[in-house]
Amino acid sequence: MKKLKILLKSRKLIYILLLIFFARFGLFIMQNKSKLNINNTNFTCTIINIKKEQLLLNCNEYLIAYIDDKSNLEIGNIIKVNGKLERIDSNTNFNLFNYKEYQNNNNIFYKLYINKYKKIGSANDMFLNIKNNIIKRINKLKSHSYLRVFILGEKNEIDSNVLSKYKQCGIIHLFSISGMHISFLVDIFNKLFRKNNLKRDCFGIGFLLFYYKLIESISLLRCIIHLLIKKVNLILDIKIDKKLLLFIELLIILIIKPNAIYNIGFYYSFIISSTLSIMSYKITKTKNNFLKTFYISFISFLVSLPLNLYSYSEINILSIINNMICVPFVSFIVFPLSVLTLIFTYLDKLLFYLILFFEQLTNILSNWNIILIFHKPSIIVIIFYYISIFLLLYNKRIYLPILVILIIHYNYNFIFREKYVMVLDVSQGDSILYHNSNTNILVDTGGIYKRDIVDNITIPILKSLGIRKLDYLIITHGDFDHMGEAINLVNNFKVEKVIFNCGPYNDLEKGLIKVLDKKKIKYYSCIKELNIDKNKLYFLQTKVYDNENDNSNVIITELDSYKFMFMGDASTITEKEIMSKYNLPDIDVLKVGHHGSRTSSDKEFIDEINPNYSIISVGKNNRYGHPNKEVLDNLKKSKIYRTDQDGSIMFKIKNNKLKIETCNQ
Repeated sequence: MKKLKILLKSRKLIYILLLIFFARFGLFIMQNKSKLNINNTNFTCTIINIKKEQLLLNCNEYLIAYIDDKSNLEIGNIIKVNGKLERIDSNTNFNLFNYKEYQNNNNIFYKLYINKYKKIGSANDMFLNIKNNIIKRINKLKSHSYLRVFILGEKNEIDSNVLSKYKQCGIIHLFSISGMHISFLVDIFNKLFRKNNLKRDCFGIGFLLFYYKLIESISLLRCIIHLLIKKVNLILDIKIDKKLLLFIELLIILIIKPNAIYNIGFYYSFIISSTLSIMSYKITKTKNNFLKTFYISFISFLVSLPLNLYSYSEINILSIINNMICVPFVSFIVFPLSVLTLIFTYLDKLLFYLILFFEQLTNILSNWNIILIFHKPSIIVIIFYYISIFLLLYNKRIYLPILVILIIHYNYNFIFREKYVMVLDVSQGDSILYHNSNTNILVDTGGIYKRDIVDNITIPILKSLGIRKLDYLIITHGDFDHMGEAINLVNNFKVEKVIFNCGPYNDLEKGLIKVLDKKKIKYYSCIKELNIDKNKLYFLQTKVYDNENDNSNVIITELDSYKFMFMGDASTITEKEIMSKYNLPDIDVLKVGHHGSRTSSDKEFIDEINPNYSIISVGKNNRYGHPNKEVLDNLKKSKIYRTDQDGSIMFKIKNNKLKIETCNQ
């Protein structure tokens, strides 16, 4: 025992754990690849989980599977499957959540589209059977979506709009398995085994390990490791420094789960809980419960600030107050009642009404937000943030560094005055962001049925670039794939002015105009030019035709001597009319007309403007067969970029030099 104490107190333990971690992490990297052949079509799989839109299967390795009807499938079923494997799609837009990377780090490399399957049995797996029975029990209840959150850590059943409100309020962390759950469960065991510490500890830790095996949450694993280390430290009376204990905890977690190093949720959980643990001596000094709650909320907000900026590019100042209201309500009422409802299902109605009340409360709080949008920080900036934050926490007088970095970061676009044109990947459609110093213009919004492009792509990208408003939204024409998301954008992001093309308004445009009138947003149509600082956008198409495509706004502009031309869906008819009317210069970057359709990009026109770079905004495997081979031949003298192959494309101008980046580089 004495030797164990000496080892635990010495630096040797840290060196041993570091050595094990590096060996474990190296092994993880070497083994983190698929063993499946992409041409395989037949599999025998066990169903690990069933979610709204997909299954998680174990077919010797994990696969995400899609199937039309999964109503008669259960967790633990063994099925023979015939289907098609596809690699998980890469991220095709800058600064957005990288789904492929996330899944690959969880040892998932393929998605499987199931054609047919046959149930051949059930897995002899206690944990899968228990989980299946819990889900069956939960799914019968009205409050099932929240029970799946609080019991199983699965948020996918909650409505996306409601989750969005939780994010706005800064309380989304309440819906992850965390210390809140552990504290409640530990309290139960403390009361059950009040007189027997050994039984209490054995049953408590055993149950928590069982719970971890059931849901496999990294945040839950962190809580369990923290509890175990705390118990060992207490029983052996080692008196190890808190900071050293936390470092040991971190290494043990990463040895058990090396992929946690890529998990942003783990960083949230570890950094917040560790800081609160280190600062506990200051918090406990405060006798006023209100101030104590405020300090906890403020410290949590402060240390999670860099991670929030990295994940969402925004912070809600009032989230400190929101957490003071919502954390006690969820911690002391909703979560405990969720556990009781799982056991005593007659409590479901009470839980359901409390959840409705909570959603309404959150809805009210979300209308009183103070949201600040920041440019997405680099890793170096995040490090500077944390240095400044810990200086502030350890010495209240040293507040200047964090203020300076916040002010500089908030005014990133004003200070650095970047110039770029970004072609967003919105699948079969157009959307182009023009940024000149501090002026922002979006040309088209894209639009695909059953796809929330604005919510999932456009607004997150704008925020990640530190853009808080659009000075202009230019609609090239009234087709859905160019303006289908315009109303959604105007309703959810600040737009100063809107510009339409020439010709009569169609139904889509009229619908947008109603919203613009209601919001008192100015709009114009059939303009000839637009002044942007010392630059101009020239609108070449002012003749009215009898169809939307030929009425497309055709725009030519210049950024630091580099000429850009955006063709909308203009056809060869418009191209000839423009050639006859203007003396067109050579173009550096051409946004090719009509997604590379054969109706546009006539050879004579392309030879006239002689583009260096040609961009084709087009959907992957689209049903129209775009781009056309003849058009590609016409453009062969230029370097061609395609959103279906290259993803989003960035043309950035710095020191009068054009730098081109693609998302799929």
